[in-house]
Amino acid sequence: MRIIRICLVFFVSAGLCVVAASGAMAGPAGSGESPLRMLSTADSSRGWEAVGKLELDGVGFCTATLIEEDVVLTAAHCLYDKSTGRRVEDERVAFLAGFRNGRAVAYRRARASYVDPEYVYDSPSRLARVAHDLAVIELDQPIRLPSLRPFATARLIPRDGEVGIVSYAQDREIAPSLQETCHILGRDPGVHVLSCIVDYGASGAPIFAQTSSGPQVVSVVSAKATWQSRPVALAAALEGRIDALVAGVRRAGRMFRDGRKRVRLLSKSEAMSQSGAKFVRP
Repeated sequence: MRIIRICLVFFVSAGLCVVAASGAMAGPAGSGESPLRMLSTADSSRGWEAVGKLELDGVGFCTATLIEEDVVLTAAHCLYDKSTGRRVEDERVAFLAGFRNGRAVAYRRARASYVDPEYVYDSPSRLARVAHDLAVIELDQPIRLPSLRPFATARLIPRDGEVGIVSYAQDREIAPSLQETCHILGRDPGVHVLSCIVDYGASGAPIFAQTSSGPQVVSVVSAKATWQSRPVALAAALEGRIDALVAGVRRAGRMFRDGRKRVRLLSKSEAMSQSGAKFVRP
């Protein structure tokens, strides 16, 4: 077992580090990574239109992926306002599929959202926060276009650790960028340490494995970090958790369609913060 020392810079102040044991390594760091390539034309972006920009009115943006006709996958922390630590209202969230040069292939607003129940926004355990940094959003209308197919999700990662990423990010938010080849450098329970290039805004971006059926999502970008003096990405591994997440957002969506007041099913951190309980350190 190899010890990985990771300095998180998305969630915590620069320089604060955590130490984690990684049970599996996937090849030498920095071997064979391809550069980022902006998908700025219709031809270059063909086949990737299901990756889109997630806009949060007044909060910022993330990356998200259509995984069913009316469900997108992203990072849980994208749905929180970092200035307040509270969830962003669903009506302030919009998905812009295939957004490029000011236009989207499809535009949908959120009807309901569901965060991994184990996710705690301000958890002191940084790696646990990354491991559960998953959320799904039910759209107000399905996206049914011949040119835009939802991406499948995979339960297993490739044996050679080779993956790719499509993301929007700071200073390249006008179009998605593709890195065809990067690698899983290490794993912790629920966490992938990746050589993929990420920056602010790439949160929620899909990590793809190439399969005989085409690219499939294996994890979701949660944070950027430094490891062995090099920048890395941290991603929440899907590992068969998608079915439960989709079932959760379907329940929330049914409540909305039944005419009830717009609701969200609370994550553990929200339930604790709204319970009125107070905790005092000794």
